[in-house]
Amino acid sequence: MRIGNNPQKEAILENDGYVFQIVIPVYIPNLRGYYTESFKVLKNCILSLQKTVSYKTFICIVNNGSCGEILQYLNEQLSAGSINEIVHTHNIGKLNAIIKGMAGHNIPLVTIADADILFKQDWQTETITVFNNFPKAGVVGLIPQFKMFTSHSSNLIFDSLWNSQLKFSKVKDKEALVRFYDSIGWDDNYNKDYLSQQLTISSNCHKSIVGSGHAVATYKREIFTKLLSKTSKYKLGGDSETQFLDISVLKLDGWRLTTEKNYAFHMGNTWETWMQAEIDSLSQNNKIKIPNLQSNVLTSQKFCFIIKSRFFKKFLKWKPFYLFFLKRQQLPNSMIKTY
Repeated sequence: MRIGNNPQKEAILENDGYVFQIVIPVYIPNLRGYYTESFKVLKNCILSLQKTVSYKTFICIVNNGSCGEILQYLNEQLSAGSINEIVHTHNIGKLNAIIKGMAGHNIPLVTIADADILFKQDWQTETITVFNNFPKAGVVGLIPQFKMFTSHSSNLIFDSLWNSQLKFSKVKDKEALVRFYDSIGWDDNYNKDYLSQQLTISSNCHKSIVGSGHAVATYKREIFTKLLSKTSKYKLGGDSETQFLDISVLKLDGWRLTTEKNYAFHMGNTWETWMQAEIDSLSQNNKIKIPNLQSNVLTSQKFCFIIKSRFFKKFLKWKPFYLFFLKRQQLPNSMIKTY
């Protein structure tokens, strides 16, 4: 029997003022073999977050079927106030875990990161700076990678092809670029021109790299409005990230960008000495301030999507035009034929 009225009935949720929501899916089923050092990597991922984020940040960890040691650790972090929310579930797949983490929130920026990312100082400030300088930005990554402009960036190239602000520029942090490909197990037999030049776009004297990866990136909330009720059939891989994290941005004619400098590291599943040095270099500051985020809401652009991300994408792959494009955007002549 109910007596009286529930005091929460009709109560309005308060505006908590969060600007960033961090969603990190975690799947560490045991601490053996491939996962032997994953627990240590996860701890330092969360520690780097705690040291580098503003108080306007809501941290959500999705425990996607991890072992008991991980569950206990995450619960301890929640009790200590180091993170804001934990979602516990069985292994439902990476993308489905991300969807669960986003549900029920309306925070303007959503940072989706793997559980093996080491965040650097000022990453949030730089992310907002990119969004504010490029109103069409839909996603901003933190880790520069090779030739990102060739993946899901044909709409940006279409918009800016004749703009002098779109051009190749010298790589800002060659060492970090090398370190990323070491972290994913690549041999060093790749084209070394990729360590020298990258496609960038400028606005208001601010420069960003064209394209973005998946390891860690921040998205505008509206990109996922129609996707939160969907599910992926893959535990990992397949076309899930392409459809959910790439195509969804293009359907709103959003640009994919990355900070010109490196603001995060991919650690992988093995702890290395340099990682401890990076963690030690981070300063704890509970009063980190970030710039105000300008309101530039993206909306559905079906016609633009068909023209720019379907037809023009194919045209950009046509070799004569691609070579013209490289020359037009001022890639050094010695690199054009092999870039």
